[in-house]
Amino acid sequence: MVVTERRSDLSRSAVQRLIREGHLLLDGRTVRPSTKVRTGSCIEINLPPPEPVVAVPEQIPLDIVYEDHDLIVINKPPGLVVHPGAGHARGTLVNALLAHCHDLSGIGGQLRPGIVHRLDKNTSGLLVAAKNDLAHRRLSAQIKARTVRREYWALVWGVPSPASGELDLSIGRHPTDRKKMAVGAGRRALTRYKVLEDFGRLSLVECRLATGRTHQIRVHLAYLGHPVVGDPVYGRRRPESQNLPEDLIALIQRLPGQALHARSLGFVHPRTDQPLDFERPPYPEFQALLHRLRAKP
Repeated sequence: MVVTERRSDLSRSAVQRLIREGHLLLDGRTVRPSTKVRTGSCIEINLPPPEPVVAVPEQIPLDIVYEDHDLIVINKPPGLVVHPGAGHARGTLVNALLAHCHDLSGIGGQLRPGIVHRLDKNTSGLLVAAKNDLAHRRLSAQIKARTVRREYWALVWGVPSPASGELDLSIGRHPTDRKKMAVGAGRRALTRYKVLEDFGRLSLVECRLATGRTHQIRVHLAYLGHPVVGDPVYGRRRPESQNLPEDLIALIQRLPGQALHARSLGFVHPRTDQPLDFERPPYPEFQALLHRLRAKP
């Protein structure tokens, strides 16, 4: 498509939407996405102003692990976006929390009320949100001081060697793909990992976060050469190309997200100073895959 070749900031789907809505003209006339452009033609693009995103309460089921007057701990399923943003104005965890809590901390702003830390859309597991500003400030301070325990399970391709270690590698925006992150220039990122189970062509790895950069575990493991199974952005291997049994391939293909789960979360209560520790097993499809891997070939 000529437009996407000249405007790298516009995706093919975005250009097609502009055409359908009459915001792209060819020689002063509206066109169809299939219209061919001739040499000398004039293409005019009128980008509409961005639609304002407002977080509104929505009745969305939540798996609540713990709740009191100061905070709420959620076991997030894969596929649920944490807060509204471009392309996700509704149906997020924030929309669900606004309907359930009515009293989230405002420190995160209109679109991120109560959000102290986040999980990627297709990463599942434990997440804490603050109901008031005191809780938000004190929980954020714990994360900054690296005293919050965040333990993940990741099913990865291959077996990392050595079997345990630290990945102390800065992470920043990818130099050519702004939707991705990459090891290199950026902020310091520290992930501690340990192989829990070796399945040969795959392995279960425990990751503990010392920092919380965007896509941190996924980027670090991919850089190590062992991307998370099912990761559509940083994964490099398709299950059907790994000479795996057909039933195992089918289980991998049924994963609703990457096989990355925030299994354990521990912190000090922001008001009472009592230690709180929570654990939740991975979602059913992840568990079914692990069960199959633990069985004999």
